[in-house]
Amino acid sequence: MNREIQGIIAAMVTPMDKTEAVNLSELRHQTERLITAGLHGLFCLGTNGEAYVLEEKEKLEIIRCVVEQANGRLPVLAGTGCVSTTASIALAKEAERLGADALSVISPWFAAASQEELYRHFMTVADSVQIPVFLYNIPARTGVNLSVDTVRRLAQAGNIAGIKDSSGNFDQILQYIEATPSDFTVLSGNDSLILPALKEGGVGGITAVANIYPETMVSIYRRFLAGDLAGADRRGN
Repeated sequence: MNREIQGIIAAMVTPMDKTEAVNLSELRHQTERLITAGLHGLFCLGTNGEAYVLEEKEKLEIIRCVVEQANGRLPVLAGTGCVSTTASIALAKEAERLGADALSVISPWFAAASQEELYRHFMTVADSVQIPVFLYNIPARTGVNLSVDTVRRLAQAGNIAGIKDSSGNFDQILQYIEATPSDFTVLSGNDSLILPALKEGGVGGITAVANIYPETMVSIYRRFLAGDLAGADRRGN
């Protein structure tokens, strides 16, 4: 499954109605729109989806909705990282039960954690499920950065399949690629770094801009695969 998680993956927004309830009808519409646009995967309950302010019931509704609407046409990643390891495990198991193809687990936030504690956290979550787990590194939001050595150690685990790096540190992305096995998936979480990462051995990106310009983001990846680097880098297309 980890090699199916590649290309352009939408970091989906969570639509709300006027009462601030999750608008499941619009979520289905957006899921269908992104699939039609040629995306390679869907990521619900990320930072862009405001998972940090949603209740557990809402999170489960969103996972169920996206999985059902996708209906196996695209892999669905569900964000299941929480502040505590226990809560992360509980949500991870529910996402697996609901049919998510893979999990994205963000680093715990608020309480400072050492690299060893982060390693144990991710290993414990990964050991609780059978589906692939993708690390989610976004230090600007969590206050902690996953070191290259920690990612290297985690990449040796059976179902820790890759990482979404939203640090904005291109040198670190390159080091992740160099330090991990060839089947470990490195995805850029910064739209502007997707093409540079592809050129250096990354396999795609999880992108917020795909919610607005999905065809444009897909064209970057398609042109890259076709060897049209100039076209992939062209501004305004």
